[in-house]
Amino acid sequence: MGIINATPDSFAPESRYNYSLLDDKPDIVDLGAVSSRPGAADVSEAEEWRRLEAALDVIHGRCPLSVDTFRSGIVRRVHAREGRFIVNDIYAGRQDEAMLDTVAELGLGYIAMHMRGTPGTMDSLCDYGAGGIMEELKNFFGEFSLKATRSGISDWILDPGLGFAKTTEQNFEILERLEELRVFGRPILIGAADKRFTGGKTEEVHLLALRHGADILRVHNVPAARATIEAAAALTY
Repeated sequence: MGIINATPDSFAPESRYNYSLLDDKPDIVDLGAVSSRPGAADVSEAEEWRRLEAALDVIHGRCPLSVDTFRSGIVRRVHAREGRFIVNDIYAGRQDEAMLDTVAELGLGYIAMHMRGTPGTMDSLCDYGAGGIMEELKNFFGEFSLKATRSGISDWILDPGLGFAKTTEQNFEILERLEELRVFGRPILIGAADKRFTGGKTEEVHLLALRHGADILRVHNVPAARATIEAAAALTY
């Protein structure tokens, strides 16, 4: 999954308006128009749509599409214009009470990500008590699975939300225990590319994720990630 951000302030500058990424032929392109970097401010729905609409003019028909949004109104607008796509929601439906029902009604794929708080507050919400981060994730996705079933969503992807209300140590614990999230029977997406905890070693982190069961890598550098996937497939663990 290659990242294109139609924003002036996303965490990774190389992702901003990076339409040349399409030439690398990612399996999916993930398009966002609201930054979720630590401390990021929100933008209005009207501004989010203005940014997305211009980007969709460039991307239309060139690659399977995922749209990074937490607003059901944006989901309806994208669907009316583009047809089927995947909704990538960093709030897993908690920010817009109509989101899950909208996704189910339109028959869309959905990515549910774990996060506490908002991008503006998440860095202060990393204490998960005695149970720790893995118990938190299992409880969170267990509850989400029930919500998805009640709403009628059958096609969803699990994203543990690396870097979102997690310390460096917690991020690596998740990666090393990723197999435990297989209990939900869902594809697992990992978004680690160039985040602070990787220390500049994105592909090493990708390899760790693949070794422990990641199905989808959300990346800035498609050729590098593809090479890592090929290398992981050739290894015997």
